Amino acid sequence: MEEAASDRISTLAREAAAEWGVELGPPFALARFSFVAPAGDYAVLKVTPPEDDESDEEADALALWGGDGAASLLRRDRARRALLLARARPGTDLARLPEDEATAIAVAVGLRLWRPAGEPFRWIGDHVPRWLDDAAGHELTPLARELYASLEPGRSTLVHGDFHHHNILDAGGRYIAIDPKPMLGEPEFDVPSFLWNPLPYRMTLDVTERRLAAFAAAGLDQERMRAWSVIRGAYLGADESESKMLRALV
Repeated sequence: MEEAASDRISTLAREAAAEWGVELGPPFALARFSFVAPAGDYAVLKVTPPEDDESDEEADALALWGGDGAASLLRRDRARRALLLARARPGTDLARLPEDEATAIAVAVGLRLWRPAGEPFRWIGDHVPRWLDDAAGHELTPLARELYASLEPGRSTLVHGDFHHHNILDAGGRYIAIDPKPMLGEPEFDVPSFLWNPLPYRMTLDVTERRLAAFAAAGLDQERMRAWSVIRGAYLGADESESKMLRALV
């Protein structure tokens, strides 16, 4: 984030903290695009920059989930794009867990998040074509366009949008998702980001197939998960080795 933008959202965060009567701690090191910092012992204050339009309905999604599978929303300030969230304790993510355990938890969390929704959430189908146009030079894009044309994407299920190991945290005996980029779509849209995480993991075919099988056993469609993996890999910039792996899935 540019220094001026960082200063701007830091100021907004301090203003919101003062208004809500919470004391801010140092921002979390992994918060690269938004301002995210402890707010007292039991809360987190988050401010997203205006250019992060995929997070526009984050508070609406958190309100709909009501703490079931996601962080609890305590307060919001629409003008400042500020959220006060219940803090997950101990807050460790799925990256620390054995492979199959992490996948099983992710499936369970996803099944709580994927629920019917409508307005104010935007439909992925109004955005994916543009994202693919922006990725016109990527080696996967021709195949991604072909697969997308065959999908007829769902539009009635709320999806997380950035569903992976580092966004699923231990909240003391239960796991919750954080940092959603919510839209209307279908559960299969959320699986690809889980397949190429956690950092610094590099995709392998055997692990990928095991993860896909776990989501399929929970009712997700294998072909649609595979298609979305190529589509999202194209516009999210999969590197050469990842692209080779994603091609192998279809």
